[in-house]
Amino acid sequence: MLSHKLRLLILSLIFVGMAGFFYSPVSLSAHAQQPTGSIPTVTGTPSGMIVAVNLDIDTVSVYSGPSSYLYPVIGILLKGQEVPAFGISEDGDWIQVNYPGVTDSVAWVYGPYVTIKKTGRLPVLEAPATPTPASTPTIDPTLVAAFVTPVVPTRLPTFTQPAPLVVATFVDDVSITNRVPLGLLIFGLGFIGGFGALISFLRGQ
Repeated sequence: MLSHKLRLLILSLIFVGMAGFFYSPVSLSAHAQQPTGSIPTVTGTPSGMIVAVNLDIDTVSVYSGPSSYLYPVIGILLKGQEVPAFGISEDGDWIQVNYPGVTDSVAWVYGPYVTIKKTGRLPVLEAPATPTPASTPTIDPTLVAAFVTPVVPTRLPTFTQPAPLVVATFVDDVSITNRVPLGLLIFGLGFIGGFGALISFLRGQ
């Protein structure tokens, strides 16, 4: 028969083996899930220039070039957001900033919408080439013809030469000669009448 100590040793080994078989290690500390992508961090340029969106603006659109007419919108910046600045446009109105997720990770923001956090001088950068449109719009000639009113040529009116204009002229009448002037005739009649009145007056005396 086995001794009492030997039996205790065998039982202890059996118990330890069973405990190791059914035991699975569980970590008591929980770790937060780490993101698989890279987290962008705000890093300044070698000169340390950083701009921040003004606090009185909720969102600011950023463009692929220094113009809101020649270049498309490629993203936005939020109120108070800070981004590294790389340079300024030739006209001094636009600032090139770091914007991950787009071509070359750069975008352009309108200067009055942001504030430079650190004093300094940004280098002047040349504007990128303007993008070409994806398709050139064409006009269907059939559709245009449906809205164009055809012009039917008409015969021009004939022109009739007007009659010549006759201008009346007045000439001196020379057909009657040796005519007594009218003034002299009136004077003579007046003289005769006055002479007759004088004779009548003398007879009355």
